[in-house]
Amino acid sequence: MHRDFGPTTYLLASQRNGTLYVGVTSNLLTRIHKHRFGLLPGFTRDYGVELLVWFEQHATMEAAIGREKRIKKWNRAWKLELIDASNPEWRDLAEDFGLGSL
Repeated sequence: MHRDFGPTTYLLASQRNGTLYVGVTSNLLTRIHKHRFGLLPGFTRDYGVELLVWFEQHATMEAAIGREKRIKKWNRAWKLELIDASNPEWRDLAEDFGLGSL
């Protein structure tokens, strides 16, 4: 399934209640592919943070970046609540868009 994504704020996890990463992108599927295949050096590759557990689309990149910055300041419990509210099983949402399971 192909879906056109615009500016998006997203959360990745290493596993349920595991290490979290907050990011922003203009192309979610391409970015998730890069995270999964270790094409982006840094935190997510070093810590195996590959599961897409939450995302939110925005009208502009400025809005997406603003949301990312706010979430990064949140405490861990709030981030976990955000994920649990829309994805209580912590499914890998990228599978819904045709990316294979991990």
